[in-house]
Amino acid sequence: MKKTFTQSMAWLHTWAGLIVGWLLFAIFATGTLAVFDKEIDHWMRPEIPRVQLTPFEATQRALGYLQSHHADASSWNISLPTERNPGMQVSAGERRRGGGVQLDPATGEPIAVRDSVGGTFFFRFHFTLNLPRLWGIFTVGALGLMMLVALVSGVVIHKKIFKEFFTFRPNKGQRSWLDFHNASAVLLLPFHLMITYTGLVIFMLIYVPAAVDTLFAGNNQAYFKAQQGGARIEQPRNALKQPAVLTDLQPLLIQAEQRLGSLGGLSIQHPGTAAARVEIRPELGNRIALSKGQAMVFDGVSGALLRDVPEMPASVLTQRVMVGLHFAQFGGYPMRWLYFICALVSSAMIASGLVLFCVKRQRKYAGMSSSAARWYRLAEVLNVAFVAGLLLACVGLFWANRLLPAELAQRGGWELRAFFGVWLLSALHAALRPARRAWSEQLGATALLCMALPLLGPLTAVLPLDASRQALETTSLMLGLALAFAAWRSSRPQVQARAEKSRAAVLESE
Repeated sequence: MKKTFTQSMAWLHTWAGLIVGWLLFAIFATGTLAVFDKEIDHWMRPEIPRVQLTPFEATQRALGYLQSHHADASSWNISLPTERNPGMQVSAGERRRGGGVQLDPATGEPIAVRDSVGGTFFFRFHFTLNLPRLWGIFTVGALGLMMLVALVSGVVIHKKIFKEFFTFRPNKGQRSWLDFHNASAVLLLPFHLMITYTGLVIFMLIYVPAAVDTLFAGNNQAYFKAQQGGARIEQPRNALKQPAVLTDLQPLLIQAEQRLGSLGGLSIQHPGTAAARVEIRPELGNRIALSKGQAMVFDGVSGALLRDVPEMPASVLTQRVMVGLHFAQFGGYPMRWLYFICALVSSAMIASGLVLFCVKRQRKYAGMSSSAARWYRLAEVLNVAFVAGLLLACVGLFWANRLLPAELAQRGGWELRAFFGVWLLSALHAALRPARRAWSEQLGATALLCMALPLLGPLTAVLPLDASRQALETTSLMLGLALAFAAWRSSRPQVQARAEKSRAAVLESE
């Protein structure tokens, strides 16, 4: 341990940042993409058209299919088209969400949609690292705590933090990396603290279950029912045997839209009987507080409101607001773009810290024992693999979505194999090539694939594009240009030479 408190914090910041930095970059990079997970879903399923429909028009088309094919089912479930997710899914029976049959919103007829992991993969990888769910949640939680340690220790060691925010010296090798790392960290410090802390709050009952165990004797279901509130709606048994006509849903949908905002779907329990109940739920993400469980329930025969949106206790509302802050559950597309840009800069901040570790120590470890040199070489390889290699794997997943045959069995699994296969090859490439060449070659390959992504549509006969898909491909093109610049800069020998000269003049900040 170092002599002073500041030196101790510098040591902690350096080594904690390095040890968890590789996985933190993976979490932030995939979280950046997960900001637009539904838009990625839409791009990866090009068979789904975007049609402008009112909730009532979409519901009528879905009911036509359900009445024709599942008239005797105990329940009908409909996912309505939204601005972010234009697809319309229906299912019958106890399944409430996901799966089912994809319908063409324009005709109400089933359409064949390719199997794909979609943007959901990036969302799940962001909080599980593709590990088994519970293991992944605990691992990411531990990394989140280490991120908070790195943020706090970073603030402590930079005594001139605001001065450093306005300082950037280009073409200065190590000093340039340090300036960018400091400036990006200071600029987005509130975002870093908010996104890290709220990420931990999402799974607080998993990390700290003592309160629920004490108040509800470990019964999580009882806890969730207490959260939702609202009186239980009793259904007379004899009503299940009495046939009845379903009420006109248009007034119900209008009333729910006025109360809830944009609608995400509805469920009809016991359709065709006097016990029919219609539950209409809001679109997830139309307000700052997470709207899960905030549904309205109507009598399916008379149309009377049986249960309004229940009031949430203050503690529940606080937790839902924090979760909504993490998921950008408010503000529409302007807020999502702000989160995307902030997450992008945050990813670059983590990457620059990892690169800075190796740049500062290149000469030091070159003159040490072969064992120390091997550890340094391992850090270089992991830097390339977890930063440039992960980016290459992400864009490779988009290419696999278009190039794999649409009718391929277990197609989603093959997309995952393509993702992890590209990532593994990038690690092998980094181990076989000098670090500077590995950086420039992998960043260059990623840039090329990003810029060429718009060509995949014409090459694979996926036309035409709607505004959402065009925005994704335009963003890919812009990111490709930025990565091409990074690849060009990392390949310039003169930059490396200047970096060597500047290292001797830079004070150790550990």
